[in-house]
Amino acid sequence: MEPHLQKPLTSVPDPWTNEYESFGHHNNAMLRRFLDTFGFDYEFASATDYYRSGKFDHVLRLAAERYQAIMDVMLPTLGAERQATYSPFLPISPISGRVLYVPMKEVNAKDGTVTFTDEDGRDTTVPVTGGHVKLQWKPDFGMRWAALGVDFEMFGKDHQTNQHIYDKICAILGGTPPEHYVYELFLDAEGQKISKSKGNGLTIDEWLTYASTESLGLYMFQKPRVAKRLHFDVIPRAVDEYFAHVAAYEKQDAAARLENPAFHVHYGNVPKVDMPVTFALLLNLATASNPETPEVMWGYISAYAPGVSAKTHPHLDALVGYAMRYFRDFVKKTYRAPDDVERSALEAVSSAFAALPADADNETIQTAALDVARTIERYQDHTKKSPTGGPGVSGDFFQMLYQVLIGQERGPRFGSFAALYGIENTRKLIAKALAGELQAAS
Repeated sequence: MEPHLQKPLTSVPDPWTNEYESFGHHNNAMLRRFLDTFGFDYEFASATDYYRSGKFDHVLRLAAERYQAIMDVMLPTLGAERQATYSPFLPISPISGRVLYVPMKEVNAKDGTVTFTDEDGRDTTVPVTGGHVKLQWKPDFGMRWAALGVDFEMFGKDHQTNQHIYDKICAILGGTPPEHYVYELFLDAEGQKISKSKGNGLTIDEWLTYASTESLGLYMFQKPRVAKRLHFDVIPRAVDEYFAHVAAYEKQDAAARLENPAFHVHYGNVPKVDMPVTFALLLNLATASNPETPEVMWGYISAYAPGVSAKTHPHLDALVGYAMRYFRDFVKKTYRAPDDVERSALEAVSSAFAALPADADNETIQTAALDVARTIERYQDHTKKSPTGGPGVSGDFFQMLYQVLIGQERGPRFGSFAALYGIENTRKLIAKALAGELQAAS
């Protein structure tokens, strides 16, 4: 890559494949693939093509005429050392093809040319038109707005401090600054700003490996002006929130539908999707069953919801695949051994489940587990009331079940998990936990 440093990206060979004309063309293809994946209606434009074809020529000539006005905007924003050599024009060396960060010796407004010292030490004059120069990125923002008549521009918060500079440059070059929409930054799992150099972000391709485009669309749609954490742990919740919004849409009136994010994710054409199992439940099922193939997962699902199959529920089938990939790559199981109180509780839960019919629903299973917890002082919550008037059950009880049986800190409703996994399989899981087999395996 060293011979290509400081060259325009469209002049740098594609470092990965021979499929694309240049590094820049490769990046542009990735952008178009992303836009196509999400169904955007767009007209693709290349800055290189626009510079070379003359699309920007009339505004670039104006930039030469109004050079000092642009410098008056830019120089106060720079340090003393940078001020000494700064120019909004970046000439492209006729010798090497590199973009040069050099001061201008002359800007000829009448001829529309700039003169600078080239890499061979000689003074060189080139026109500002026809792709012989580029503009520095801040003036380039305002120049594009003016040249293309942009009336709406959205950008990340990191650009907000420069917004007034872009606007001033646009006005100097005869344009009207557009309306702006500023969205917040994305944060990593630790709440730190996502950085390309740190590599602490989550790419579009990575998200789409573990979830659908609609789930990402929902995540991006909600609260764009609020900083959001973008890391792998947010994917399951985004998936389940998406299907919850789709399910709610059918029951809503016209006004409520307009407020439903699913309406906007699907441009008003919200599909009817029956999702009998949540993504969170599928992840817990995968954690408990260690499936090698989707058929293993479907064995549990079909037993839980008779008549439901990969053929009748293709969205659920896709979710099974996503869940298995997510489980293999990210779910880390850390089982712990139960203490004496917890052992007694687990034994009682297993006995209670043994008394249930094999086809007991999740509510019946949940109630059986709660009835066990209500008799154990550790899990009694006197701030809550049970249906019989006694103390309620603290969340510590269900957290214990997930820590000991699934190796996770939390999970979906336990009754729903046990119903999906099967009562007898859940009892076998409890037996393994009591025998220390789960902790040994982790």
